[in-house]
Amino acid sequence: MTSVDLVAPMTIRSADSALRQVGYALLTPSEFAQALDFDLSSLEPLRESWSDLPKDAYLRDGGNYRSRRHSCFVQEFPSGINEVPHRAHWQSTDYNALHGGIERWFEPIVPAVRGNPQWLKLLAGFGEIFATLHATQRWFIEAHQFRIDTAEGIGRPTPEGAHRDGVDFVVVLLIERRNVRGGETRVFQARGSAGVRFTMTEPWTALLLNDAEVIHETTPIQPDSTPGVRDTLVITYRADGFQQPGSE
Repeated sequence: MTSVDLVAPMTIRSADSALRQVGYALLTPSEFAQALDFDLSSLEPLRESWSDLPKDAYLRDGGNYRSRRHSCFVQEFPSGINEVPHRAHWQSTDYNALHGGIERWFEPIVPAVRGNPQWLKLLAGFGEIFATLHATQRWFIEAHQFRIDTAEGIGRPTPEGAHRDGVDFVVVLLIERRNVRGGETRVFQARGSAGVRFTMTEPWTALLLNDAEVIHETTPIQPDSTPGVRDTLVITYRADGFQQPGSE
């Protein structure tokens, strides 16, 4: 498995090409801002909401290291993006052996975030990029705010291990990383042995994944002198409706 260097510039076109050819694209904050035509300072007010995430009550490994919120949206082309009534997050055990097969009702993302114009622009911008790779009239979008902490020692960003999400595309956006060691992200071919590894350290670094082509995981984090946190926003895009029992 090789490491990835973030020094090579990634244009929108090369990101599209990378998603097609190798199944992932890793964007620096400036590349992310360029790809979605963002002033990153406009996203800063959203970061505060990661400090108010309820604990995840569904962890089956007995841990207490993950907090999260979850909300769903539908992006119609060309009309735009809208929030849908709050619903459970569900995955098949084929994609999540640890937490699959159950309806997980997480608290929704707070209104001040999910109604923020910059938030909606963020969701829609990635959706437009993915629509150039997969023709669709609409995306069914699930957004997850995650905080992994090390208050009790080790925190596990992906307790289910290397996995696919059962969707078409995934975005992992780093919001903050503070006082932690570890947290190396690994991306492997779904049908092969090749893989890459890297550690996302700078806020607003974005990892885009073609879920049919790759599996991914992030290694545990440990405290670096004091308890720390790793905050991410994970957004999934699926053309064939939201995942629910019977949708495998």
